[in-house]
Amino acid sequence: MLDHSRTRYFSALLVLALLGAGVLSYVPQPVTTASNTRRIEPPWARWLCGPIRTIPSPTSDLIPPQLPVAILRAEAPPVIVPDFSGSPVMLYTVKPGESIGTITYRYLPQTIFMTSGELEAAIRRSNPDWKGTHVRPGQQLVIPGIETAPIAEHPVPYSKDTEIHAIYLTGLMAGSPHGLGIIHRWKELGGNAIVFDVKDMDGIVSMPFDNPLAPKIRRPYIRSLPKFTRFLHRLGLHAIARIALFRDTYIAENYPELAVRSRRTGLAWRENGKLVWTDPSRREVQDYNLALAKQAVSDGVDEVQFDYVRFPAEGDQADAQFHFQSEQPQGTRAKVISDFLARAYEELRPLGVLVSLDVFGVMAWQRPADLAHTGQDIAEMARHCDVLSPMVYPSHFFGMDGFARPGDAPEHFISESLERFRKVTAGSEVVLRPWLQAFAWRTKTYSPQYILTQVNVARENGGVGYLFWNARNDYSAPFVAMRELRSGRERLAQNEKAAITPATGEAAAEPTSATSEASAPETTSRRAPAPIAGATATPAATARQ
Repeated sequence: MLDHSRTRYFSALLVLALLGAGVLSYVPQPVTTASNTRRIEPPWARWLCGPIRTIPSPTSDLIPPQLPVAILRAEAPPVIVPDFSGSPVMLYTVKPGESIGTITYRYLPQTIFMTSGELEAAIRRSNPDWKGTHVRPGQQLVIPGIETAPIAEHPVPYSKDTEIHAIYLTGLMAGSPHGLGIIHRWKELGGNAIVFDVKDMDGIVSMPFDNPLAPKIRRPYIRSLPKFTRFLHRLGLHAIARIALFRDTYIAENYPELAVRSRRTGLAWRENGKLVWTDPSRREVQDYNLALAKQAVSDGVDEVQFDYVRFPAEGDQADAQFHFQSEQPQGTRAKVISDFLARAYEELRPLGVLVSLDVFGVMAWQRPADLAHTGQDIAEMARHCDVLSPMVYPSHFFGMDGFARPGDAPEHFISESLERFRKVTAGSEVVLRPWLQAFAWRTKTYSPQYILTQVNVARENGGVGYLFWNARNDYSAPFVAMRELRSGRERLAQNEKAAITPATGEAAAEPTSATSEASAPETTSRRAPAPIAGATATPAATARQ
C-alpha cells in the first residue's frame, strides 16, 4: 500500500499524463462540404490551447455552421481571392491578445477583399516566413490589398424595362462567404440581379446605419455596403436593396409609441399575439425608412424595393387604432400608403435609382375587404413606382378559384394574376416583375421543371423578368432550371446563326416549330399573398405576409 505522499505524487503524474495526451492527440476533424471546410473543437480546447483556426485556401472560406445542408448543395462555387499584386500594403505590429482572426476582421473593410478568409489567405501569401496558426505580440505582418481611399460606389442607371432575373438573399447570407459563392453561381448561370435585405421584417438593419431608431448592431451582416455594391457591379449585376417598411419588430417592441395602438388597452396593438407592426401613418416611421433607403442609395444600390408596403391584414382589426384616424377621421389606409409612396418616389427617383414595390398577388382580385385592410390600392400605387412585383407564389392562393391544391397549378394562378394586374394598372407606365416560387411548401410538383413553367407563364403574360424567393436561400432547383434556360438560349442562337445563308447573308426560311423559341427548354414549361380576410398564417421559412 502506497503512503499518502506517493499516492498524491503518482496521482498528479497520472493527471498530467492524461491531460498531455488529450492535448497532443487532439486534432480538429474537418467537416467537408462541396467547397468549404470548418473544424470542430471542444470548448476546453479553446480555453486550454487558444483558438484553433482553419487555414482557408485562397479559394475557400468558412461556412457558418447553422447553414442547412440543402444550401450547401446549391452548387455555389468558392469565392476567388482578388489579385492583390501591386496593391498598397500596410505593415502591422501584432498587439498582445490579438489573433489572426481579430486582425483580419478589423482590417477587412480597409482592403479589397470581401471576406476574412480571403484576407487571411492573402496575409499568409504576403508573409511566407510566418508559419503556424498563431501570431505573437510584436510580430510584424504585411497586410496586402489596402484601399487607398474610402470606397464610394454609385448607382448604375437601369431602364425599368430591363428584363431582370434575380434571386433573394437575406442580409446574413449576402454578407457571408457562402452568399458570395451563390452570387457568383447565379451570375454564371445567366442571372443579372440580386435582391438583398437592407432591413427585414424583424427590423434588423443589415448595413451600418446611424439613426436614433436603428438597432445598435456592433457587427452588421454587410460591413461595407459600398464594397458589396461594387462587388455586384463588377460582376455586372443589378443591386436591389429590399426594405421591409412597416412590419418592424424592433421598433414596435422598443418604441411602442410608434406602434399600432390597441383601442381596448391603450397599449401597442398585437397581430395574433405578436407585437410586430409600426404605425404606417406615423411620420417618424416613414422618415426612418426613407432615410434608410437614401443611405442605401448613397452606398451604391441601383434599386430600392419596398416590401410590407401596407397596413396589418390579420388580427383584431376593429381593435387596431392608427395615428391618421385622429388627425384625418375621413382618411383611409389606402390614402396613407399612397401619400407615403408619392413622397418616397419624389425623393428617391431623382437620385438615379429605380423604385419597386412588393404587393400581395391576391390584390389583383381587388376585393374590398383586402383593400380596406392592407391599403394596397394597386392602381394608385402604380403611379408612384417604376416596378410592381406581385408575389404570385401559386401555393399561397389557397381557397382560390376552386383549386384544392393551388400550388400545383402555377399556369392558372400566375397567368390569372398577371392578366388582372395588367388590367388594374392599365394607363400607368409601371412594369410588372413578379416574385416566383422557389420553395416546395404546399407544392408536390416543385422541381426545376416547376421553375421553368413559372418563368414561361410569367413571360407569356406580360412579366418583364422575375425574382425568385426562398427564405432559406436554397436555390438548387432554380440553378438547374437556369442551366436549362441557358442551354435553350444557346441552341436557339445556334439555330438562328445556322439559318443565315453564308453566301448571301440573307436569312433562310422561318424556323420550324422544332427550332423556334417556343419549343426551346427555356419556354417549356415570403410571406403570403393569400386571401387576406381570415387568412391562415404561413411558415416563416417559406412565406412572407
